[in-house]
Amino acid sequence: MVLKALLRHARARLETTGIDTPDLDARLLVEHFTGTTRRDAIVEPQKPVGPEQMAAVEAALARRIAGEPVHRILGYREFYGLRLALSPGTLEPRPDTETLVDAVLPFLRDTVARTGGCRILDLGTGTGAIALALLSQVKAAHATAVDMSDDSLNTAVANAASLGLTDRFHPLKSDWFERIIGRYDAILSNPPYITSDHMPGLPRDVRDYDPPLALDGGEDGLSAYRAIAFGAGKHLASDGIIAVEIGYDQRQDVTAIFAESGYAVEEFFRDLGGNDRAIAFNKRNERFDGEKSPWQRIGLPLGFD
Repeated sequence: MVLKALLRHARARLETTGIDTPDLDARLLVEHFTGTTRRDAIVEPQKPVGPEQMAAVEAALARRIAGEPVHRILGYREFYGLRLALSPGTLEPRPDTETLVDAVLPFLRDTVARTGGCRILDLGTGTGAIALALLSQVKAAHATAVDMSDDSLNTAVANAASLGLTDRFHPLKSDWFERIIGRYDAILSNPPYITSDHMPGLPRDVRDYDPPLALDGGEDGLSAYRAIAFGAGKHLASDGIIAVEIGYDQRQDVTAIFAESGYAVEEFFRDLGGNDRAIAFNKRNERFDGEKSPWQRIGLPLGFD
């Protein structure tokens, strides 16, 4: 079979089984398992595909038809321009979480400009997505990446190595703040925030393949926010921020939880779909001595409050 015919065959198989994005999934799987590119499909559509490559594509199509997410089959996902390996213990990073990265970048750059460096604490690091994206953008930053899962930490360490960020990426196995020492300029997290009773109703590609530990936020979906708000005090620098990803309907509840622990909202941030997606908090003080926050000084990007 030639490349053009294989792409057509893969797309047809996925279409007949109701896959939402058959064109994209077929292309990703064929390119990955044949070692070809989009350019090859355009310039060399008659390029022969060997039997071993055909077998690998067929096996991948069978996995996708059975419900396995395409990026789980590929073994990686792109996040903030970085290729991150996945493993069974890691949440698959998604574009919505890039909102949190965009949100804190102005603060981190402002901190570096004022002090010459910054320290990041990434709680529940998973693949290392948030910490590694920020380290790739802020060369003077260091990140402590915390997770309870050995599998996640091993995957995050491997991702840091592949990106050349090992020297500034510091993994730590800890249950939230249990083993944290010192203070940080930014404490960040994309915590589990799905309510327990909604877990069985999640889409199959999430429910069956993302780790429950990274999804289940307890009876009301807010358990992780309570743990972060309660434990952050002795680890947040006096002029630091806490920034967390939230569910689209959790803005008021999460704000109230942090207010109870003495934190004030610095900014709210929306994703590209216009949904509430992240909140940044600071300690209730005159953090900038009456000056504007870094977001106010540079102007808020499109989609932010």
